[in-house]
Amino acid sequence: MHSDFDIAALSYDATFTNSTIGKAQRKQVQKHLKDLLCMKSKKQILELNCGTGEDASYFEKLGHEITATDISNEMLKIAKQKSKNSKSEFKILDIKKIKQIENDKTFDLIFSNFGGFNCLSKKEITTFFSSVKNILQQNGKLVLVIMPKNTIWEKIYFFFKGDFTKVKRRNTTNAIKANVDGVSVKTWYFNPNEIKNIAYGFSVIKIKPIGLFVPPSYLQNSFLGNKIVISVLQKLDHIFELSFLSKYADHYYIEFQKKSDL
Repeated sequence: MHSDFDIAALSYDATFTNSTIGKAQRKQVQKHLKDLLCMKSKKQILELNCGTGEDASYFEKLGHEITATDISNEMLKIAKQKSKNSKSEFKILDIKKIKQIENDKTFDLIFSNFGGFNCLSKKEITTFFSSVKNILQQNGKLVLVIMPKNTIWEKIYFFFKGDFTKVKRRNTTNAIKANVDGVSVKTWYFNPNEIKNIAYGFSVIKIKPIGLFVPPSYLQNSFLGNKIVISVLQKLDHIFELSFLSKYADHYYIEFQKKSDL
C-alpha cells in the first residue's frame, strides 16, 4: 500500500525520534503510560500509526505483546528492524479501516502516538470510536496523543515570522494541509473536549499536555533544541501538568477506558 508517509520514513528518526525534542516529548508520554504498563500481567497492545516502531520497541522491552500497525510499508520496514521480539506482529493498516482487525483478537490497550489520529476527520473519529470498542477487552484502555487547535508555540512561531495568516490556522473544523517532507497531508486538529464529546462508550481517565514548554519538532534546529534548554523546559512541563492546559500544548495525552456495560 502506497502512503504519503512512505517519503518521511527514512528521515523520521533523524528529524524527530532521535532529536532532543522528540525524546523529551516521548518521555512525557511514557511517564503517563507507566501506570498502565508497569503491571505484573502481560498486556496485549495494538498500536496504530506505529511509524518507525520506537514505541513498539519500548512496549517489547517491558514484556508486553505488540501488534504494531501503520499505513506506510516503509515505516513498517524500519519498525521491524528495531523489533527484538519474534512474537511482535507488524501489519499494514489504515486507521480509517480499523474494522479490518475485528476478527483477529482483542486487546488490553490500543495506542496511537504523536498525531496519527489527526489524519481523521470528525466523522471518521466517530466511526473509529464505534468500531474500536469491539476489539478492546472489557475495561480496556485507549490512549491517544493528539495535536490540539490552540498550540501556543505555533502561534508564537508564525507571529514572529510575520506570517499572521497562519497564527490561527488550526482554529477551523476543516482539514488543513500539513507538510510531511514535501508532501501535503490532510490534517484536522481537535481540542480535548471535542474528542470527549464524540467518544461514545468510553470514560475519560486522564488528559495531560505533551510539549507545553518543550516546543514542536520544527524548532529543533533553533536554540530551543539545545540539550540544556530542553532539560529546563522538561522540568517546567513536569510542573505544569494541568489538564486544562492540554489544548495549548504541542500534543496532549488522552486516556479512555471502555465502559463495562458495553
